Amino acid sequence: MERPLDEEVWGRFSQLQRRRPGGFTIAALMRPPAGGEDGERWLERAREAEKLGPLGLHTHWTAPDHARPTTGDPAAVVREQGEWLRSVGLDVRLFCGGGWYFDSDVARAVAELGYADCTATSFRPSYLEDGAAHLQLQEPTWLELGNELRLLELPTTHSIGMLARGVWGPFRRQVVHAYFHDTDLLDRRRAAALRVGLAFLGLKRTATDLRELQRGLRPANTMSFANSLA
Repeated sequence: MERPLDEEVWGRFSQLQRRRPGGFTIAALMRPPAGGEDGERWLERAREAEKLGPLGLHTHWTAPDHARPTTGDPAAVVREQGEWLRSVGLDVRLFCGGGWYFDSDVARAVAELGYADCTATSFRPSYLEDGAAHLQLQEPTWLELGNELRLLELPTTHSIGMLARGVWGPFRRQVVHAYFHDTDLLDRRRAAALRVGLAFLGLKRTATDLRELQRGLRPANTMSFANSLA
């Protein structure tokens, strides 16, 4: 969720959470309020979303409309935001880096906060420049970070388009984890494709959610963080 304070965006997302297409609980990975944004209204909505599904942190390092970091210490920002979310009593258990950004220091910050990570993707986003930091994995994996610290990675496997195309074929992955941005719900075609894709996925696979996966999944795969970069 990148625009949780937008009335129309929030209304459509909240409605989707309540409808649970395909029987799936929709997680809300929310961008925290930036300077000048209404923090109290943000907290109200985060608490509402928390009642309807898993809650996560979605960090934009540069600006609300610029996700990937350009300066500073990305890991320090994650720690600061995570500590704030904890201080206001939110039960946050998940993380996804804005613009799919992830590095080893951010990974350690996420693990130390006790989160599972969803930043890895099974595909490389086409807009990323060559050499841009990105984590690419096909299946849930334990990432070994050194000094006996490890992180549960629940990679994002499907965009809205990939999910919709799965209507005509089998979903072969152990875990199918589809993502969308809250602003996608403003587009009638994309919103419809998401609902249809989830409905058909619910007919083909067993519904679960990211919170249950974090609690009960024990991935067979383990690798060092350095070996997971792509």
